[in-house]
Amino acid sequence: MLELLAYLHDSELVARFQRRCGLFLIEAAHHSGGRTRARTGAPVHAEEARGQVKGRWDRQDKNSNYQYKDNGGCSRPHYEVRNWLLYFLFLISAGLGHEIFYITCLPCIHWSLDPFLCRRLINMWTLVMYIGQVMKDVLKLPRPLSPPVVKLETRVDAEYGLPSTHAMAATAISFTVLLSASSRIQFQFEVGLLIALTVSSLVCLSRLYTGMHSVLDVICGALISAVILFLTYPFWETFDHFQLTSRISPFVALSLPLFLSYTYPELDHYSTTRGDTTTILGVGAGCSVGYWVNEQLGETFEPKGVLPVPLPTLTTTALARAGARFLIGVVALVGTRQAVKTLSLQVLYSFYRVPKSDDSARRRREIEVPYKFVTYTAVGLVNSILVNRVFILLGLL
Repeated sequence: MLELLAYLHDSELVARFQRRCGLFLIEAAHHSGGRTRARTGAPVHAEEARGQVKGRWDRQDKNSNYQYKDNGGCSRPHYEVRNWLLYFLFLISAGLGHEIFYITCLPCIHWSLDPFLCRRLINMWTLVMYIGQVMKDVLKLPRPLSPPVVKLETRVDAEYGLPSTHAMAATAISFTVLLSASSRIQFQFEVGLLIALTVSSLVCLSRLYTGMHSVLDVICGALISAVILFLTYPFWETFDHFQLTSRISPFVALSLPLFLSYTYPELDHYSTTRGDTTTILGVGAGCSVGYWVNEQLGETFEPKGVLPVPLPTLTTTALARAGARFLIGVVALVGTRQAVKTLSLQVLYSFYRVPKSDDSARRRREIEVPYKFVTYTAVGLVNSILVNRVFILLGLL
């Protein structure tokens, strides 16, 4: 068993998958005295093909995680793409796990389909992501090494690897929607299952293609999400009732995620995991309070009539309205994010007497946690309470 686990966690296995998909690492070069010589055994990160930037690699921890420093010394390595179709397919799939996707695309389920589904989805997404992020920083297993792996992302390279939270989120989102939608919307279950399997598989494979996770990371991520779904599914209806009707629901929705954000495990180096986890918990808290408020006001924006309802007809008018809702909704959420983020940082910098020019200060727990939590709680509130009411005023809903 240990040999199997070591094999699944081997970086060379990821590198072989990349090469099979047409992604090849080109040896890094070291510049010295105007001459170029090959570097061997140096950790590398992927950069745009045929681009060179001078810099150096600084080790971040004992697990061979390195971060690129753009201050002279060696050039970033090259990679060669021989299959552009797979390159763009996997980059798009990897993007499904990034913040821009969560803040722009997932709310469309609320705006254009069924807020019930969005609520279920956000609840499960918040739960699995918190568990996954904490497991990363408790287990502290490194990401694949480069070389031999080509790394197409650098932002999260200081994070640990197991489990893959992209794989966890993709599995949770796909199958939460599938399991919840069957009682709400008329569709062929087999088709929904095929879509869920395809989406989750593409996201999982994209983490190998981008060189950010081992096969073991991805398998564990998908399996952990599957176990969480299996264990929590019998209690979804009970939690729905509590979330929407209990008087203490807003208090729990705000206090518990904030507590979890402040008590997030400490690391010996800075990582984006605490900030990303606080972002997710903030969105979940804001949406939860927003859905409770809608229930108390008696306007939930859920489909009318006997459930399950037919899927909306894709007419030109319906598509135009959906496009208008998307644009207005994204502007509202991004605008809220930017305004609250700026204001909260100003207040915190002033309170802690930090110079406004000190961007590194936002990595401190006492600043990072409250500014991210407040910012994304506001985004969740705007998404769940205000945006649909704006659509009604504009005749878009």
